[in-house]
Amino acid sequence: MSTVENTAVKREFEETSDESVAINNNNGNLMKRQVIVPVTKPRIHYTPLKTGLCYDVKMRYHAKIFTSYFEYIDPHPEDPRRIYRIYKILAENGLINDPMLSGVDEIGDLMLKIPVREATRSEILEVHSKEHLDFLEKTEQMSREELLKETEKGDSVYYNNDSLSSAKSSCGGAIEACKSVVEGRVKNALAVVRPPGHHSEPESSGGFCLFSNVAVAAKNILKSYPESVRRIMILDWDIHHGNGTQKAFYNDDRVLYVSLHRFELGKYYPGTVHGQYDQTGEGKGEGFNCNITWPIGNVGDAEYMWAFEQIVMPMGREFQPDLVIISSGFDAADGDTIGQCHVTPSCYGHMTHMLKSLARGNLAVILEGGYNLDSIAKSALAVAKVLVGEPPDELPEPSKDTKPEALEMVDKIIRLQSKYWKCFKRNCGNAGCEFKEPVTENIISKNFPLQTAIRQQQLQNLLLDNYKFVTLPLVNQKLSEDTVFCSQNVYDASTLLIVVHDTPDIWAARNVITGTIEPSSSIIVDSGLQFIKWAVKRNYGVMDINIPQSLFEQDNYSAMITAQEVLLYLWDNYIKFSTDVQKIAFVGIGDASSGIIHLMGHRDTRNNVKAIISFIGSKQLKPLVPLVDESLTDWYFKNSLVFSDKNHSCWGDNENKKPRKKYGRVLRCETDGINNIVEERFEEATDFILDSFEEWSDSE
Repeated sequence: MSTVENTAVKREFEETSDESVAINNNNGNLMKRQVIVPVTKPRIHYTPLKTGLCYDVKMRYHAKIFTSYFEYIDPHPEDPRRIYRIYKILAENGLINDPMLSGVDEIGDLMLKIPVREATRSEILEVHSKEHLDFLEKTEQMSREELLKETEKGDSVYYNNDSLSSAKSSCGGAIEACKSVVEGRVKNALAVVRPPGHHSEPESSGGFCLFSNVAVAAKNILKSYPESVRRIMILDWDIHHGNGTQKAFYNDDRVLYVSLHRFELGKYYPGTVHGQYDQTGEGKGEGFNCNITWPIGNVGDAEYMWAFEQIVMPMGREFQPDLVIISSGFDAADGDTIGQCHVTPSCYGHMTHMLKSLARGNLAVILEGGYNLDSIAKSALAVAKVLVGEPPDELPEPSKDTKPEALEMVDKIIRLQSKYWKCFKRNCGNAGCEFKEPVTENIISKNFPLQTAIRQQQLQNLLLDNYKFVTLPLVNQKLSEDTVFCSQNVYDASTLLIVVHDTPDIWAARNVITGTIEPSSSIIVDSGLQFIKWAVKRNYGVMDINIPQSLFEQDNYSAMITAQEVLLYLWDNYIKFSTDVQKIAFVGIGDASSGIIHLMGHRDTRNNVKAIISFIGSKQLKPLVPLVDESLTDWYFKNSLVFSDKNHSCWGDNENKKPRKKYGRVLRCETDGINNIVEERFEEATDFILDSFEEWSDSE
């Protein structure tokens, strides 16, 4: 193409509409092509923003007053260095630029410094009482002796003259971190602040905490941004229950508070009933409080990831928060001697990554506890990397099994919370039932307990019709007439087998839509009948004791108490007066076996009892408490077999671990589940009984 022609083509293209464009073909000539998608500025706001960082060195001024050399060399766990180590590791990994670690304002391309300020009096009073604030203000003028006296009186908390300023800065930093996220100045935020806050209740300090930082921040955000922030989700993964945060929002449906923490029947700090999993809120806030309570220590990635996938994320998606705040204690981290758990930095990264998917990424991470300086730094770094945009690292043991106790607890919580959350109704198995009518023991009622039907079927078909068993009355025990049945030769047999068991298990096929059980394809699995058939065949006297679970108590402590009372009653009123009985063996299945152990410790049964067999599965080991004679512990160990699940918590990760003698001779099975371990060890159990009776086994 000549120069003149090329100029003419250029002029033609310049005169065309915006819907076409000039491009060079393979010969270097200009050609006209239609525009399909014009060049557009990226329609995103989140990615270009930086992650906010709150940090101020003056929050390190809050420190315990040393009273001895030992306090100097072994400082308080809530150490001022906690925030310094986090800030330092962020610099070491290039997330911030601050060579002198002095807290400069310009910290690089990935993170934006959010100035820390002291929370105002009116902001603090949104959560705390005037009396509490007045007291903390007095600490600025207290003498050393007065500060030490208040420290001694407090609940795991200390004071110095700089405590108020540090606490106000920590609280103000939390507020500013949340404000920066809500206003869109940063995409998310990390507040490296101390002292922590989630144990501080409206009227008092506690647990290293002076002001409830997260609660104060959430209250003020809801007040200041009523149009853009109507719902806030607070996720507290500190190993301790955030009693202060919970109390601030217990009757508030605008805040969903979820806490993962060790509880252990209230033995773990703060050790109040308010940390139990059945505390779900009250008034308008009912259903907006969820405590995921670990019944044991040593939990780690598997348990936390399971809880997140099964509970935290489904609740979060259904709640649809406008802001997510992580009450981020790192004392569940691997290496923390207070938490004694094993959550890895990778797991903290994964949990952060999941929570970023809520509230359009509006996420603020506020530091709480965490007392191993290395663990807290590495964990915070993993969280910070995810906040700036890095994917989380791979979990070190992704195939590790979740502890059975944690699985059971998560299942309990799902069933409880299913009353309030649609996401759980199908999982919990009651989507098709509202239970408007009460559950009663009366068979003519609409809602009839299945355990009663199982017992009636068991008795009618086998014990009564086939073996001609008879009822053994329990006077003034307020139990069903079918609790205890026995063979007709029970009074004159020289050998007696006593089977004490929970209600048999059900293998159930469940309707995935309604959650109801399909009766035509579900079966009762009753392992205890194997021992009854075996004993009847040998012409032993047999006593069958069914301990019903409570209909209305979720943890069924009453069932274990019932087992203890029934066994003592039978011994005192029947068994010890049977002069013909010379040899007795007990077989316990499930929680009911605790009644046998209780009897062994409270009555001297050694003249007649020759063997005690317990199949506990995953149930907690029960120690024999010898109130009669201290030598009972050795006798019980010699004459007992206690079969546990392969993955029972008593074994931990140590293959050679052996429980103490007071628990009996505990054996680890190759499988899990009571019915499976009965099947696996039935012959061993019966051979042990025969050896104790000095009889030959069938196989010999």
